[in-house]
Amino acid sequence: MIKARVPSQNPQANLKDYDRRYQTFHWTEIENELGLSPTTATNIIAESIDKWAGHPEKGNQPALIFEKNGRLTPFSYRQLREISAQWAGFFTRHGFSVGDRLMIFLPPCREFFFAMAACARAGIIFCPVFASSGYNELETRLSDISPRGILTNPDLIETISPESTAAVETVFLTTNGSGIPHNGVVIGNTPGTLPADFPPRRLDMATPLYIIYTSGSTRPPKGIIHCHGDMIGIYASARWALDLCSEDILWTDADPAWVTGTVYGAFAPWLIGITSVVSEGPHTAANCYRTLETGQVSVWYTTPHTIRTLIEAGDDLPGRYDLHHLRHLATVGSPLMPDLFYWIKKHLANSPHDTWWMSETGIICLANFPALDIKPGAIGKPLPGIIAAVVDDNGEALPPLSLGQLALKPGWPGMMKELWQDPQRFEAYFKNGWFLTGDIALKDEEGYFYHQGRLDDILKTAQNRSIGPFEIEQVLCQHPSVAEAAVIAKGKDRETGTSVLKAFVIIKKGYLPSQRLNQEIRLFLKAAIAPDISIDEITFIDNLPRTRSGKLLRRVLRAWELGLPGGDAASMTD
Repeated sequence: MIKARVPSQNPQANLKDYDRRYQTFHWTEIENELGLSPTTATNIIAESIDKWAGHPEKGNQPALIFEKNGRLTPFSYRQLREISAQWAGFFTRHGFSVGDRLMIFLPPCREFFFAMAACARAGIIFCPVFASSGYNELETRLSDISPRGILTNPDLIETISPESTAAVETVFLTTNGSGIPHNGVVIGNTPGTLPADFPPRRLDMATPLYIIYTSGSTRPPKGIIHCHGDMIGIYASARWALDLCSEDILWTDADPAWVTGTVYGAFAPWLIGITSVVSEGPHTAANCYRTLETGQVSVWYTTPHTIRTLIEAGDDLPGRYDLHHLRHLATVGSPLMPDLFYWIKKHLANSPHDTWWMSETGIICLANFPALDIKPGAIGKPLPGIIAAVVDDNGEALPPLSLGQLALKPGWPGMMKELWQDPQRFEAYFKNGWFLTGDIALKDEEGYFYHQGRLDDILKTAQNRSIGPFEIEQVLCQHPSVAEAAVIAKGKDRETGTSVLKAFVIIKKGYLPSQRLNQEIRLFLKAAIAPDISIDEITFIDNLPRTRSGKLLRRVLRAWELGLPGGDAASMTD
């Protein structure tokens, strides 16, 4: 834990008096603000796209802006209402009805967002899948959810075997293709010829909206079901954690196949009635800066992985772009290391606000709110309406500064409805009245939480203390040669029962791996941390296995150490 404290960036943020709001808030306040009732049929599109399309001032405002090579292509709320209605009619003409499933297998593009909006409008459950998914990953998805159709393009359809789509009634292609060995192929440019007369189907709040698969950072991925009622939690978290206001332009640089891109790249800005920017170009540092500049982005939701890409591109690059519109920056995906925090604060004139949530939670649950001071390294405090604690193995809340499992009280709007065809695994999330996240954490005396890794990453020291690997990794990264580090337990000492630790280290440019540097880093750690913690072995490595969102895959490192395959690499970067 780092004791530094950075004063609040915006005392006049949407969530001003955190303590008072947290003590008095109830979710019915957001329901009333949105004009919703738990017993009234609704639809997330009716309360977002269609609501603003009919607004006299908002109707012509861009709901989406697609940026590619510096060129912007906007779609207003009225246009998006018409397009999503046409696409909804298109899917229903091909036999889709409420509860049917459509797999969206595309890169970030306009058709991806049109399809998500159309499915929500028609009550079709969409399942987003990364365009970089491998053969096995696609096979697993198809056999698991048995979709009625797939939306993809001619290039990507070649990665799916005809045998695996035998039970799929229709393959929708966004453009023409030739020689495609699949039955039921329909060209997706047809929706534009249909009438835009498909009103949102009014549904129960608990009606499934989408199925999304986890990254599989610790176990095989699972299909998580989220519902239309999530809109209450999505709206509140976007207003408070991202501080979105009516005139903002938001860029959530996550792929829409990742839950962050689904929720905060589409539904959150649409519910608030603001513009969402989508970058269709490669995710390079120059493209990031250009998107921020040309899109006049005021709120950026990104990842520490992306920030590290900016750092590697050099300190002088941000000064070449006009970034004066940017007023708020938040991160997700992996803990925000202090060196990344201070680099962004210096070069982008904003304090990055780390947030924490999971595919299972559906919304941001803990955050560094803009009206609160930031403690670098902390994931912040719970969103009003979210009760969080650090609990022991029995599900009992622990006192401050105790290492345990991060847990939330169930029942917030956004929590997953269930796991697709896996009720036993779903029930395992709950114990003693808590939703167990599987993450280990600490909470300090002021209520700030600190992420310390996953539950199966927990380490035992010679003093019989439990410690998370993140604390050791933070110290390793303070060595001037270390860019990134990951620590695992490669086994246990037979005599003492303590964890035998191994570190995988990426060194910075200008340094060369050597036995001397290896020994120097180990001695540095021993001097900088408790004497009962030491690294038995360090391996220099070029890249760490991560999910596409930048989350470290320690299970892959453990598998490598045992000479085993890394397991299901769903959502893993190349």
